[in-house]
Amino acid sequence: MIDINESVMQFLLALIVVGPLLGAAAALLPAPPGLKGRSPEQAVLRHGVTVTGVILIAAIVLALGFDHDHPSKMQAGTDISWIPALDVRIHLGIDGISLPLLVLTALLTFLCALYSYFKMPAGPSPKAFVALLLVLESGTLATFAVLDLILFFLAFEMVLIPMYFLIARWGGEQRTQAAWRFILFTLLGSVVMLLGLLLIGIRAGTFDMVALATDNGRSLTTSVQVIAVLAIGIGLAVKTPMWPLHSWLPDAHTAAPTVGSVLLAGVLLKMGTYGFVRILLPIAPDGFRTFAPYLAAFAVVGIVYGSLACLALAKQGAKGDLKRLIAYSSVGHMGFVLLGISTMTPTGVNGALFANIAHGLITGLLFFLVGALKDRTGSTDLDTLAEETGAALYGKAPRLGGLLAFAAVASLGLPGLAGFWGEMLALFGAFNPADGLNRPAFLTFMAIGAFGTLLTAAYMLIVVRRVCMGAVPQEAPKLADVHTYEFAAWTPLVALTVVAGLWPKALLGLTDPAVQQLLAGGTR
Repeated sequence: MIDINESVMQFLLALIVVGPLLGAAAALLPAPPGLKGRSPEQAVLRHGVTVTGVILIAAIVLALGFDHDHPSKMQAGTDISWIPALDVRIHLGIDGISLPLLVLTALLTFLCALYSYFKMPAGPSPKAFVALLLVLESGTLATFAVLDLILFFLAFEMVLIPMYFLIARWGGEQRTQAAWRFILFTLLGSVVMLLGLLLIGIRAGTFDMVALATDNGRSLTTSVQVIAVLAIGIGLAVKTPMWPLHSWLPDAHTAAPTVGSVLLAGVLLKMGTYGFVRILLPIAPDGFRTFAPYLAAFAVVGIVYGSLACLALAKQGAKGDLKRLIAYSSVGHMGFVLLGISTMTPTGVNGALFANIAHGLITGLLFFLVGALKDRTGSTDLDTLAEETGAALYGKAPRLGGLLAFAAVASLGLPGLAGFWGEMLALFGAFNPADGLNRPAFLTFMAIGAFGTLLTAAYMLIVVRRVCMGAVPQEAPKLADVHTYEFAAWTPLVALTVVAGLWPKALLGLTDPAVQQLLAGGTR
């Protein structure tokens, strides 16, 4: 790690949050300043790669300058009065919980911009596409960096409009209905969440998340905490998405362009689970304890439901869409994240945070691969894919088939890859939940969750068998293997999936001290 002055760290964090917005404004100018290309479209796409690349470099430097000996301490902090009458402040900072999500967001957005430079989704002007992508990045990065409840809500909502237009204008079939379903579900959930945030801020006398976490609910009565957790939890659960509030997700993923699906799964879903950890656990612990068993119950139902839906889509003869299948798999994977959070233990919460990062890497890679298959075959329907590849992707495009198999086994939680640790730690947390929680109930939830891992393995292996395994027909049409730009966009995700699986301490060493302090009484 490198020694960086605190003022430089503050500047880097501010640049990471505000930089994409400035880049979005520049993208809408007649010609992005300082960039040339064979056409205006190429120039603006190159502008998107440049801006997201700068933000990624800033995030990496911020991570290198982070004090890894004290990951529970808020660092790179900025605290400026914004609306004095409401005591709303522009308060930024990162700790071991938010830093990995910040870097993941910067990485995935850069890879999406790079991929789009070579494979721009069909739709309107690239200027609008790049601007929306950068606004989306700014909103997600701000969500993980702000430390004021009102700012958190504004950042949380900021991502909805760009994602709506990415789906509605650059998506596939039934994109308009999917986009409306996405924004209506999330907006309704957010309205309820805002009421809960206002209740906490008014009753506690501050919207500062650090002060509220340090207070650990002492200034809020149990009834206020219960109401606040219910209201805020509904909004967060929609974004996560938790069963049964998940129904917007499959349609949104199926209709979204490839980069939209990558960012939706890899980043936007994490905003909901991050809110559970950053806001509800430390600020309203008594209220959260009341709802923890119900949250765990919904989580394990989501695990089994998502897996059964994937099995139904994967079986031979079913009208199974591979993008839809991966979307339903996200319901199951995020179920493990919610199960870990509901245990209110360091083991479970660390598992949830690890599973968050693993899901972003693996599912992001899966959506990239499915997008590549669609570009080559014109479809994501499993039957059509099996016909086009002759169920022999290994033989026709061995690198593409190998990457699909790798992502599938990583998603099912193979030991040695990133998907394993988060799910196992969440289950271990359920084995011994926090004091005051019903242990027999959580043991039951643990058993159901463990059964869900078997179902996950079943549907992922069926997908690999149907698409990848088989003899290559003699007169089979050629299928392009991995292109250079695809290799560049996917390699970091593959490498990080392996590194996180083999060296989990790199991530857990960041999150564990911060989680321990958060559960003990806030972040200082």
